[in-house]
Amino acid sequence: MHRAHTAFSLALSPMAHKNFATWLINSNSSQRLAKVTAAAAVRTYNSAAAEPFANGSTASYVEEMYNAWLRDPTSVHTSWDAYFRSNTYVSPPNLAPVQANTLPLTAFNFGGAVSGAAPDSKTIDDHLAVQAIIRSYQIRGHNIAHLDPLEINTPDLPGNSSTKTIYANFSFGEQDMERQFKLPSTTFIGGDEASLPLKEILNRLENVYCNKIGVEFMFINSLEQCNWIRKRFETPGVLNFSPEEKRLILARLTRATGFEAFLAKKYSSEKRFGLEGCEIMIPALKEIIDVSTELGVESVIMGMPHRGRLNTLANVCRKPLNQIFTQFAGLEAADDGSGDVKYHLGTYIERLNRVTNKNIRLAVVANPSHLEAVDPVVQGKTRAEQFYRGDQEGKKVMSILIHGDAAFCGQGVVYETMHLSDLPDYTTHGTIHVVANNQIGFTTDPRFSRSSPYCTDVARVVNAPIFHVNADDPEAVMHVCKVAAEWRATFHKDCVIDLVGYRRNGHNEIDEPMFTQPLMYQKIRKHKNCLDLYADKLIAEGTVTAEEVKSVAAKYENICEEAFVLAKTETHVKYKDWLDSPWSGFFEGKDPLKAAPTGIKEETLNHIGNRFSSPPPNAAEFVIHKGLLRVLAARKAMVDEKIADWALGEAMAFGSLLKEGIHVRLSGQDVERGTFSHRHHVLHHQLVDKATYNSLQHMYPDQAPYSVSNSSLSEYAVLGFEHGYSMTNPNALVLWEAQFGDFSNTAQSIIDQFISSGQSKWVRQSGLVMLLPHGMEGMGPEHSSCRVERFLQMSSDDPDYFPPESDEFAIRQLHDINWIVANCTTPANYFHIMRRQIALPFRKPLILCTPKSLLRHPEAKSPFSEMSEGSEFQRIIPDNGPAGQNASNVKKVVFCTGRVYYDLTKLRTEKQLESDIAIVRVEQISPFPFDLVKEQANLYKNAELVWAQEEHKNQGCWTYVQPRFLTSLNHSRDVSQSDEQSSYSNTTTTTSTTDNTTNNETNSNSESKPWLSRMFTTSNTESNQIGGESTSISGNFNAAKHFDLKNVKNDFNRPAGIAAAPGVRKSKTGRKISYVGRACGASTATGSKAQHIRELNALLNDAIST
Repeated sequence: MHRAHTAFSLALSPMAHKNFATWLINSNSSQRLAKVTAAAAVRTYNSAAAEPFANGSTASYVEEMYNAWLRDPTSVHTSWDAYFRSNTYVSPPNLAPVQANTLPLTAFNFGGAVSGAAPDSKTIDDHLAVQAIIRSYQIRGHNIAHLDPLEINTPDLPGNSSTKTIYANFSFGEQDMERQFKLPSTTFIGGDEASLPLKEILNRLENVYCNKIGVEFMFINSLEQCNWIRKRFETPGVLNFSPEEKRLILARLTRATGFEAFLAKKYSSEKRFGLEGCEIMIPALKEIIDVSTELGVESVIMGMPHRGRLNTLANVCRKPLNQIFTQFAGLEAADDGSGDVKYHLGTYIERLNRVTNKNIRLAVVANPSHLEAVDPVVQGKTRAEQFYRGDQEGKKVMSILIHGDAAFCGQGVVYETMHLSDLPDYTTHGTIHVVANNQIGFTTDPRFSRSSPYCTDVARVVNAPIFHVNADDPEAVMHVCKVAAEWRATFHKDCVIDLVGYRRNGHNEIDEPMFTQPLMYQKIRKHKNCLDLYADKLIAEGTVTAEEVKSVAAKYENICEEAFVLAKTETHVKYKDWLDSPWSGFFEGKDPLKAAPTGIKEETLNHIGNRFSSPPPNAAEFVIHKGLLRVLAARKAMVDEKIADWALGEAMAFGSLLKEGIHVRLSGQDVERGTFSHRHHVLHHQLVDKATYNSLQHMYPDQAPYSVSNSSLSEYAVLGFEHGYSMTNPNALVLWEAQFGDFSNTAQSIIDQFISSGQSKWVRQSGLVMLLPHGMEGMGPEHSSCRVERFLQMSSDDPDYFPPESDEFAIRQLHDINWIVANCTTPANYFHIMRRQIALPFRKPLILCTPKSLLRHPEAKSPFSEMSEGSEFQRIIPDNGPAGQNASNVKKVVFCTGRVYYDLTKLRTEKQLESDIAIVRVEQISPFPFDLVKEQANLYKNAELVWAQEEHKNQGCWTYVQPRFLTSLNHSRDVSQSDEQSSYSNTTTTTSTTDNTTNNETNSNSESKPWLSRMFTTSNTESNQIGGESTSISGNFNAAKHFDLKNVKNDFNRPAGIAAAPGVRKSKTGRKISYVGRACGASTATGSKAQHIRELNALLNDAIST
């Protein structure tokens, strides 16, 4: 305020503004002139006696001098030259443009000044105080707005008890309330009026900012955006609705309330997570969609938790009610899949918006119980749809995310997703966030669930305006939704609507909330619902009659009753009815068990290799780093030799898919260069910022687009984003690469809830590829293992069941598995498995352990012949050396996967055991290649079989492959406590398993009974050989009977008739698989490089010994 007062005083200073007098003399207001000139005296230049400054001749002289100086600075005296050069002189107010955040003198009211005197300091201070008050309301009005329908909770902020606290520091009394004050340009409360009495200013500000709407926006660092919001809320009359609009709100609110009441009546003991207390969310969503549709949006993708999902499906998406009611019936499914609870399901609907008379596509993405996990998935799906539509500004496709209050502030993925909002390769050009604020999280009060005043404060970090609104005021909610939709369409940025309501029932309908919130629920029990409050309001004002209100409610109840009767005729539920991402035409006309070949013409390999190894066409102008020039030269040399390393093999897979019209998107941390500086898909000009070149984008003139995007330092949100991206178009290869493989564990919810089980729960396929750098190379515990054992644990093939062998064995396994886990050792196999993702007639996620040291390993290269026509992905790579050519003399066969193969072959060569030891690589770990393992075992009939891995015994692949090896070796089952003597040893030596045939046959005759009935049966005493000691174990556990399950699904990877293979294995061949590797450990790797080398040498020597 001091600065403003000083600026105002300078405006009257004649030495500061010599031209001010001209403006005053030319002014039509003689009274104003008299008031100013009476006090405006100044000393002359030579400090002589003062004279009135506002003298026409003096002013004219100054103007003439200024104009002469403008024409020629040397034509005036040096003192005038210095004066004008000092920028002290300013053009007359009638000529100078009004600058931002400044006001001309005419903006001030001098009515209180004594005639013939300049405005006193109080007048100036009062005008500035009014501006400060207006700004205070705009900044802090939301603190005291009436947002809580229950009137029990207020933000934990200082001084929020009264509106007087906002202007308490300004010395205005009752005598000032009728004084007129000029309104500044930073407010729109006056409408067409330029000034208002102080009392009216305060009343209007309180009505705008302290009523049922609280707006947080003054933290936004854009004056244009702040003024836009001010205008939408401050302009008089913005909350005036026509009778027709009010009736529409009432009808929509009636449907939302009626749906919850109908479910409560028909399914009183069922969990449904209803919206009671926040039913206005349904009309709110419909208003957002209506306004957005009117503004050009054609597709809306929504993500939400379980609360209110059924109501949203019914009344926003218009999902047929009978399909929703069928979900309560507990019917068998008509199609494959495990299904999910009804309040997790999604849908996809195309319908006519009756308000705007435009077609709209609505998708609600299926979501697990992890409340906010769906947020990045929705954003990825939205971004993909925008990309494939060519919607570069987000005008046609938008996303709406619905949150709970406790989850919105409590779940870190919200923050991660928010930070994607403005990233060039991840933005969806604005998301509308709707918070269904129940003011409680399950049983936890807000004061114990967050440290911030509001649950929405996370949105402030991305400059998203936040609109708090009382959920019991439907018209205020509709206005906020209209503004939010217009904001998104105007600025393409996020915004948040905080619907402050309550939860009429407990966390679910059969929960008792009075245990933990007795006072709150005493008020809720007495509180009228929103529909009754609004109906009473409209009846009182004469907009509708009581009979009309009852008629609308009765009509909707009849609709529900008819759908309820129809639902009773259904005999099965169909999971496909709830698919949120249909792929129109993708599966039609395809043989589900026939994949396209993955090999390509050598001519194509050469073309891609040459382009990938060449600098930009304007290489003379594009300055490339000298180190990259060497990289390009090395690539060119490999192309000439017709061999490929890992980076070149990857580029050939991508380039060939791009040639075929397949969009490729690679995303993750540092993927443009590659964590290990091997990829270099984006070349940077060394002298020009943002000047880049990507050769894979310029392979062919008509190729598909290639996107490679460095992501934010987030795994949870970015992996979810890419999963959502992969759901949109099956004819695209979408890859996410972890910086290091184990970093994927921070995205475990996405992996567990979406990627591994998405098809089973929601009949939703995805071809997403996860690239996880993996290898125990002495880099410490956190940069070694991608935790492949976790992915294998979630693989759905039965370890005790050998599927029927046929020509379609491999593809049938892929068809019925939930995902594919592989660890490739050659660029050629990497090339093929990438292309196989697109060649398959269906889509499965691919979990790929990728190498680190192998990226530059001299032996980890593939000839072009292994990628050309006629070649294919090898699930197992047999030993093609001397051992493979003379199998009968081989003493040991070492099965392994990944980079340890190269360590094993090196040591075998050093020991000259190439003819005695065969090394077989298992490239595809899941689904397990039973047929090929059996083939290799039969080839080496006289050899000892071992599995070698660099990971600890309780990690890596061992626990997954061991029972499957036994199944491949023609066993029924003989897993007992004596199978692995090394389980009780801390050594790292080979652990051969003894053949306890007698014990293995104990209890081998299994009865086919339900597993639960076997829990209480007794078994014979079993003798077990443990650690060399004979111990007798007796009890009521019978393995033969315990593991027998009734059939729940019949697919290729699981036996028909029962869900799991028999629980006791009977040895028919006597052959076993032994373990070679590190002992069990808590950490993935040692932090000591020396210890790592000792452990590695020990396992290598154990494996390469006869």
